Amino acid sequence: MAMKEIRIKFNRNFKEFNECRKRYRLAKGSAGSGKSVNIAQDFIIKLGDKKYKGANLLCVRKVDTTNKDSTYAELKSAIYKIYGDQYNRYWQIKSNPMELTSRVTGNKVIFRGMKDDGQREKVKSITFEKGKLTWIWIEEATELYEADIDILDDRLRGDLSFNPFLYYQITFSFNPVSAMHWIKGKYFDIKNADVFTHHSTYLQNRFIDEAYHRRMLMRKERDPDGYRIYGLGEWGETGGLILNNYIIEEFDTSFDRFDYMVNAQDFGFNHANCIGEVGFKDGDLYLCKELYVYEMDTEEIIREANKKDFNKRLTMWCDSAEPDRIKMWKKAGYRARGVKKESNSVHAQIDYLKQHAIHIYPSCVNTIKEIQQWKWKKDEKTNTYLDEPVPFFDDAMAMLRYSIEQERKAPPRLNKKITGGL
Repeated sequence: MAMKEIRIKFNRNFKEFNECRKRYRLAKGSAGSGKSVNIAQDFIIKLGDKKYKGANLLCVRKVDTTNKDSTYAELKSAIYKIYGDQYNRYWQIKSNPMELTSRVTGNKVIFRGMKDDGQREKVKSITFEKGKLTWIWIEEATELYEADIDILDDRLRGDLSFNPFLYYQITFSFNPVSAMHWIKGKYFDIKNADVFTHHSTYLQNRFIDEAYHRRMLMRKERDPDGYRIYGLGEWGETGGLILNNYIIEEFDTSFDRFDYMVNAQDFGFNHANCIGEVGFKDGDLYLCKELYVYEMDTEEIIREANKKDFNKRLTMWCDSAEPDRIKMWKKAGYRARGVKKESNSVHAQIDYLKQHAIHIYPSCVNTIKEIQQWKWKKDEKTNTYLDEPVPFFDDAMAMLRYSIEQERKAPPRLNKKITGGL
């Protein structure tokens, strides 16, 4: 099999990072900095290079299933970008279980989580038929405990003399949420010959479009603290978070397992348009799927919703300030209707959400990002938080607020199935 000549335009900002062979390689950066895309492309090129034959990669998230829409998706995207239509000649892609194998070198990529002792034990027993575990990529590394890293670090050991080009390395990628996080103290605040640290922002990413730049400037104006952390990639704090009662997990999304289900939608164009399919069971909220898009008109969004098979039988709660859009969704066969906004309704919705567990399916990556950052405004003069949400990066949160319209206004729960909402 003739090897394809690889031509790919890397972001020059990551040149030294990609060439680094130190044991610990850390990519700290803002949203949109391109760090995860770069890491995925770097690994795919190396794993497919005969020079690195015998290397194998383990991708790690706190929750195993979140790999599907992060590391696994990024690596697949890198394969498609690098190898084009002939990718299948060079890579074998398996989805169940998730696994990538270079047909040129035999090198593999596998995916694991570190949520509990059972998953940690599985990591300890990893072996490969060909070569050794040489590289580990920990995405959203701030989610893990220091002890988790110690377990992973201990897996990188043994003789690599069978290939002098191989080396052991752990790659961390993350947004620097807290200045008190152990990663900062253990890696960034010390000088060590085994540690390479890299900082990147969306401003250095030449592949970012102008619309994204405009959204970040809007965040800079409305949420200076959030911009400093998620825009400039600086160490900061996540104080003032509105919701902490959420669980990211896989669950049965079948209609019959819930008391009832609804769709909910927050309209947008320059900011995100977000749709969610939500189930309710014993008061708990379950977000089963999401559609999260920018700069699409209503007809385009309807087509995307149809592709994702949103259930048209369900009531779709929408922002009542957009009656023309609601009318278009009705014409498309959806049971769209506006939420009734009364005085203090936003706070009433938030109060309800805070009192009930919110279960989020791992594929709802944009809702997860928003809920982890949604916070109260801060009075810079008094250094205290105000009873008002930051009006930015909250489109999925608005969707969740609308989804509980029926739930929070309903009479005491009846022991019967509600077929499709009101």
